[in-house]
Amino acid sequence: MPIRDKGNRNSSDTGRYLSGDRLDFSQHLLKYATRDRPKFDFLSDVLSLVLEYSGCDAVELWLKDSDEVLRCEASRQGSSACEFRTISAPGPGEGVASDLERLCRSILHSRVRPVLPSLTKYESFWTGDTHNPLLWNLGSSPDMPSEELLIGGAYRSLAVSPLHFGEDKIGLLLFKNKRKNQYTAERMEYVETIAAKFELALLHHHSQARLHERVKELTCLYGIAQIASQPDITFEHKLANIVTVLPPAWQYPARACARIVVDGETFQTPDFLEGVHKQAARIGARGKERGVVEVHYSNERPFLQGNPFLDEEQSLIDNIAGQIALMIEHRETEAIRSELQNQLIRADRLAAIGQLAAGVAHELNEPLNTILGFAQLVEKTPGMPQPALEDIKKITDASLHARTIIRELLIFARQAPPSRTLVNLNRIIEDELSLFESLCSKSGVVLQRVLDPDLPEIIADKSQLLQVLSNLVVNALQAMPDEGVLTIRTTADAARVSLMVQDTGIGMSDEVKESIFVPFFTTKDVDQGTGLGLAVVHGIVTAHGGEIQVESTVGQGARFLITLPRKLNTIPEEN
Repeated sequence: MPIRDKGNRNSSDTGRYLSGDRLDFSQHLLKYATRDRPKFDFLSDVLSLVLEYSGCDAVELWLKDSDEVLRCEASRQGSSACEFRTISAPGPGEGVASDLERLCRSILHSRVRPVLPSLTKYESFWTGDTHNPLLWNLGSSPDMPSEELLIGGAYRSLAVSPLHFGEDKIGLLLFKNKRKNQYTAERMEYVETIAAKFELALLHHHSQARLHERVKELTCLYGIAQIASQPDITFEHKLANIVTVLPPAWQYPARACARIVVDGETFQTPDFLEGVHKQAARIGARGKERGVVEVHYSNERPFLQGNPFLDEEQSLIDNIAGQIALMIEHRETEAIRSELQNQLIRADRLAAIGQLAAGVAHELNEPLNTILGFAQLVEKTPGMPQPALEDIKKITDASLHARTIIRELLIFARQAPPSRTLVNLNRIIEDELSLFESLCSKSGVVLQRVLDPDLPEIIADKSQLLQVLSNLVVNALQAMPDEGVLTIRTTADAARVSLMVQDTGIGMSDEVKESIFVPFFTTKDVDQGTGLGLAVVHGIVTAHGGEIQVESTVGQGARFLITLPRKLNTIPEEN
């Protein structure tokens, strides 16, 4: 294809392009081409300029845009006003197209071959009167038969000049006049000059716009990376900052607002308003949908185009959603790592406490047994005065209490040898609760048993389960100093046996619940507890392969739920 002359041509054209008292068309075009404006705003300016300098009544642009054809028009309204609008034309297979639409589409695909000698070396052509039939070949082969086209309409004269990028045809300019026979071979040189300069402006703006959009995209992603890497602010604060950097990255930043929703929490720009035009991307992390990123345009005024969003902007918002998903996964990974580290620290502390407890228990056990033995012997001495017997009874009770503490220390330290057999949890409960019935009645506590009659046997250490039940019942009674209800319930399913101990006592705060299984933690007075009871319960349940859950609210009691595995084929050996 020959290269079009981009310079000015001498012509007797009556348009404003060569008028000495007017600003040069090229200077105006260059000014518009170098402006940083969205594509449709640019096309509106440039088509209006082409209309002004061409001296015609309307200029229509057909432009290939991705897989579609963009069609827009600038026309005169009254004496000087200019209107820009986009035109929806049926595509191939979408309905009946006019002869003019068929002609323009054939030109875009290089299939048109006019029979009349009105085609220039730059592939431009013109018509004399659109109300007269024109003979054209709209096929891809010159051997195909020609057909008559009747364009008709209000515009009697047409001039068409294709737009090229190298060897590729990217669009066309359609100059329209209401008077017939307005174009000649000489005037077509002038039309082609305008089209050539329009080509340059269009390509320049296209490259500048792509570069500018890429810079905005990279600036946005860089800003998000900077925010995400700040170690001294919370995740929520990061999202609140990220949402503010989104609108400047879109084609119409002055009209854009943004919103980010993550796990039900919303972060949005201060001026956020939902609009008809919205672009969104889902946030997915660890296989779950966690939220959405949205950019909205306000409804203050309509856009020149139907869809104001670019394809590149959808890729950008998808990328942003991916970055936020990575932030979510990083935060959760850090939380898991921190929890594992805390668990390791607690495990080390528990191991140290266990070793200390075992050592202390063994060292105290022998002298304590000696004290208890001699106290019991003295108690049996005939003729002991009553005050002495009462003092000896106190020594015996204190020794027995101390021995209970030592037994709990040994269980906590895993020093007590286990003895696992087939046991029935209901029978253990009945045996143990018989010891607490009188205490419950004295305290005004109603004891309720809801035991599953078909509860299967489990493999467990009977004495350790008695210890679990005893500790939970004692804690429940101490939590109900002024009457209440104590409920013991057993249930079973295909894999587990469950024990629930529930009271209507004073309950626990969240802070207390987090620490109740920590050894030596207690909310009781010094002479009322050692802080080992629930730690022992947790250790026993865990050693049996079970789990323990706690639900409690201050003033509404507490609920302990223990689940243990059902009977196995063999009794496991203890480590």
